[in-house]
Amino acid sequence: MTLVGDGHTILVTGGAGYIGAHTVVELLGLGYAVVVVDNLVNSKKVSIKRAEEITGKKINFYEVDLCEKEALEDVFKKHQFTSCIHFAGLKSVGESVIKPLKYYYNNLTGTSVLLELLEKYACKNFVFSSSATVYGLPKSLPLKEDHSLSCVNPYGRTKLFIEEMLRDLHSSDPSWNIVILRYFNPVGAHSSGLIGEDPSDVPNNLMPFIAQTAIGRRECLNIFGGDYDTKDGTGVRDYIHVVDLALGHVCSLKKIQEKCGCVAYNLGTGRGYSVLEMVRAFEDASGKKIPYRIVERRKGDVAECYADPEKSKKELGWSASKGLQDMCKDTWNWQSQNPNGYV
Repeated sequence: MTLVGDGHTILVTGGAGYIGAHTVVELLGLGYAVVVVDNLVNSKKVSIKRAEEITGKKINFYEVDLCEKEALEDVFKKHQFTSCIHFAGLKSVGESVIKPLKYYYNNLTGTSVLLELLEKYACKNFVFSSSATVYGLPKSLPLKEDHSLSCVNPYGRTKLFIEEMLRDLHSSDPSWNIVILRYFNPVGAHSSGLIGEDPSDVPNNLMPFIAQTAIGRRECLNIFGGDYDTKDGTGVRDYIHVVDLALGHVCSLKKIQEKCGCVAYNLGTGRGYSVLEMVRAFEDASGKKIPYRIVERRKGDVAECYADPEKSKKELGWSASKGLQDMCKDTWNWQSQNPNGYV
């Protein structure tokens, strides 16, 4: 049987991370050969071994920082890539505000070095892991890809600047095929419970904080703001299962084969859930009570944010299939099997 990925070798930067590892699993399952490059700053190598365990396939892994051009080029000399999926980058909003130069250097320089080498070695098929943060404060909902772009923190600006780099690159050389994926809020884990989200510090995102509270690693969940103009006063976001997100990257690789130019897509469900809805759903999935307290709003947070995924459905043939119950069940399965994350 011929698989979709037969004959394709994909370079996955940041492939040991949360979204990267899940995408690697889906790629391997479809017959793609995968080479992972990751500096392990925000990830652990054990995720690669777990991905190999899930798929029964060997993954070529290199512990390399994208900013180190010579080391990265050594990887290019060993493999011939047909496409690249670029996840690698620092991603903490809070840290980016405190250390903006660190974020601009790492994320922008690393991407520039990567693109130079892809060009040199004649691999001009590129999928970029962007974020809905590039939309800034929503002027209208649901968010469509033609919404104005702006950012309120250095992390978000690195995503937006890279998007601009990619648009400029394609304008200068139309032989590039580039898909920009703007994620909303990835949650969940692989159904095996072998890979999942494992923040290296206090979680920045809601779901791992809920999960760590349920398992006993955190005393209480802080909910930032209880007086928003929403159904229960808490913020509403578009949560998407990480496996659905991973499959969006597979669809993007297929789109690239159509000589797609440079195009952006939302990866979201189009449905928003409030923080309290997430808490209650997780309590149902885990059988655990989640203690929480309402605290002051965070600066820059908005009441609601959710995607219009119609363009992805129409042009990528992609849509999210997993619901809130799956997101919570799979997160709890991961957290209960790995109470301290990857160790």
